[in-house]
Amino acid sequence: MKMMKGMLLALTPVALGALYFYRLSALLLIVVSVGSALAAEAAWLYVKTKSLKKLSDGSAAVTGLLLALTVSPSLPLYVMAAAAVFGIIVGKQLFGGYGKNLFNPALAGRLFIVYAFPGTMSPWLSPVDLVSTATPLQVFRSSQMTTPVMNLFIGNVAGSIGETSALLLLLGAGWLFYKRYANWRVSVGVLGAVSVIALLHGQSPLFHILSGSVLLGALYMATDPMTSPRTQNGRYIFGVLVGVLVMAMRLYGWLPEGTTFAILGANAVVPMINKLTARKKRSAATRVEAKA
Repeated sequence: MKMMKGMLLALTPVALGALYFYRLSALLLIVVSVGSALAAEAAWLYVKTKSLKKLSDGSAAVTGLLLALTVSPSLPLYVMAAAAVFGIIVGKQLFGGYGKNLFNPALAGRLFIVYAFPGTMSPWLSPVDLVSTATPLQVFRSSQMTTPVMNLFIGNVAGSIGETSALLLLLGAGWLFYKRYANWRVSVGVLGAVSVIALLHGQSPLFHILSGSVLLGALYMATDPMTSPRTQNGRYIFGVLVGVLVMAMRLYGWLPEGTTFAILGANAVVPMINKLTARKKRSAATRVEAKA
């Protein structure tokens, strides 16, 4: 599909950045994740329909690439493959396939890693020299020290292979919004909520936005049109909910990062958000007709 090709194009700067920062590790993770996602989708389609025609829509490749960008450069390749298969089969196909899934398949795969293979994300590695180090959020959790904003913006920090450079994430997202492949209202809701809650707690909004996977989640995951609300007001509500959940987990949760849990949790209430916001829209239209 045209949108999937646009998504792959938008993710190209982020993927190239991952290759620069994490070298062979990033290349292997991306190849294994995308390859496993395509293989899992092909196997499912062949068993169910005896046809691989739907494989050409590109959604499996997007899922595989997004999932690879959310993991540590030290993740074992067999775990990467298992997560990609889980994301495609359980996160997507068991719900009926593309357009019918309730949860973001790439994040379903990442959640699978967290629970099925705990500890495999460690150690986190510094970019380029690939030395074991702490991520900005781990440092903040332990010492309340924040990483310089410029390092976060460029990508000179440890983290998942596709989340470290805010510059590259924003570059690709600009293309998505320009082509209207993603709805900016969701991202505004996420980033707005994160900023307000950070300020209320006397913390830096920029640090919370640029560290961890908030930008990757807000710009590429939460905006997935298949798992986010259909109405404009619903998209704001959904984005704010994601941002609130992210900050709740960062401030009070057991993990320093909570974007995966926040988006999947918000995905679960999308049908309710659609219903409530659509009802309000119909009620407003009814009142206008009554006055006329």
